Amino acid sequence: MPTDHLANLGSANPSHAELARLIAQACVLHGTFTLRSGRVSNYYIDKYLFSTRPEVLKPLGQLFAQRIIELGKAAGVPVIRLAGAELGGIPLVTVASLATGLPSIFVRNAKKDYGTSKQLEGALNPGDAVVFVEDVATTGGQAIEAVAVLRQGGANVLGVIATIDRQEGARESIENAGLRFVALFTKADLGVQ
Repeated sequence: MPTDHLANLGSANPSHAELARLIAQACVLHGTFTLRSGRVSNYYIDKYLFSTRPEVLKPLGQLFAQRIIELGKAAGVPVIRLAGAELGGIPLVTVASLATGLPSIFVRNAKKDYGTSKQLEGALNPGDAVVFVEDVATTGGQAIEAVAVLRQGGANVLGVIATIDRQEGARESIENAGLRFVALFTKADLGVQ
């Protein structure tokens, strides 16, 4: 990486449209892909190609912070904690945590079978108001599963903030589960038809 690129990392504050373009250039792949839902798509949003880039993560953190504050105000409850699912949600919830100063919880796909045998990593108190941070939302299935684990742990989950909404039913599924849904970007913002 050229040194001048490193010098400019901290100073860039891209607009929403510029950030959408950066994300799209980094992660939108075209071809034939099977999604987590089992559906086949002619494009794929590879979250790891944008969630590993500091020039994308830093401004995403600020967007998450704004939406987290708004979600808490809409719910009439201050947000106490943030949560994200392994593996793709971890860098996103971490950058949101850094931007807000709120502690985070990591939701494992399954309980580990060693050590503490927990499915939730991080402190969670009964009744804590939590916002779940998602990477790419298609049907909303993974977010709903993770929210169920958080609720079993005593969390008051206020809503889900997705980095990207593929606009394929996630909003409807998540809202039907009694949660607020916010997307920082949609597939249309990324130029995907």
